[in-house]
Amino acid sequence: MPPPIHPAPTRLLVVAQALDTENPALGFFPQWVAALAARYEHIEVICLTRGKSDLPNNVRVHTLGKERGRPVLGAATYAWRFFLLAWRLRRHYDAVFVHMNQEYLIIAGPLWAILGKRSYLWRNHYEGSWITDIAAMFCTKVFCTSTHSHTAKYVKTIIMPLGVDTERFYPDPHTTRVPRSILFFSRIARSKRPEVFIDALALLTERSVAYTADIVGSPGAGDEAYYEALVASVRARGLSEHISFRPGIANAEAPAFYQGHEVFVNCSPSGMFDKTIFEAAACGATVLAASEDFATLAGPQWSFGSAEELAERLAEHLGQPTPKALAELASRQSLPVLIDRLAETLY
Repeated sequence: MPPPIHPAPTRLLVVAQALDTENPALGFFPQWVAALAARYEHIEVICLTRGKSDLPNNVRVHTLGKERGRPVLGAATYAWRFFLLAWRLRRHYDAVFVHMNQEYLIIAGPLWAILGKRSYLWRNHYEGSWITDIAAMFCTKVFCTSTHSHTAKYVKTIIMPLGVDTERFYPDPHTTRVPRSILFFSRIARSKRPEVFIDALALLTERSVAYTADIVGSPGAGDEAYYEALVASVRARGLSEHISFRPGIANAEAPAFYQGHEVFVNCSPSGMFDKTIFEAAACGATVLAASEDFATLAGPQWSFGSAEELAERLAEHLGQPTPKALAELASRQSLPVLIDRLAETLY
């Protein structure tokens, strides 16, 4: 007997951690929702925290309320609020798209299975656990961007473009790049490996290579001491003249930083494949990344495996014209390309 044919959904439930254009890490996501809204009759959004966003009229947003302060029972309260919303809204969505947070599938995956709601998970990270594997069991498909992601191992997984909004990230002819400038732009966490970046810059200083560098990003909860240790390390090694620390910025401010620097460096290990890599490339910066996925797409000359190798790449590319091939590569990772793929797959 052939498998049942499901009609394409006209109403979608999107589940996200944050819906806020000013969120330093997830400020891009309202643009994803707005782009999806053009493909669907109606979208319901459930988010843990809500901030600023400008969404079409066919999008309705529900917050679990983290922006109002943590409730007495903490995560249990959020989980219960989420389950109730998933149930109350059940007649208003045909399929579910969960962005990053596998926990939502643990909470409501059985409910969606009983209701016949097809669910999809976007999760891209080299780390995962049995919880991730159970969450994936409830999914029709799983999406990630890296072949080294924990979720890439599933038969049901589809490798996706990263979804860069090239209408906002582009080379600005009116912005002058600071000569021999380097940008590290990321949430400050051990998984992002900023210490590799600092070690490489120390080697450049030892070799009398001229440069200036900006580390842009704030520490997440629990990483404050790590951030202070990085600042102290730069000071102790006599690098403060070359390296500046700046707090995290909203996604809307990011293009100006990419456009104002010659080189962008990303030290995240394979399996994360940060979208900032292609945002920077779309803005015309030379990109150097540790990701093997990026090396596969762009070529090994734009990749590195150690601080020593990064220092060599930086010395080679500082002061050189930006290669057009990297910007062309970013265009194939654009938001319209991603939305086309999602609309084809969310059936």
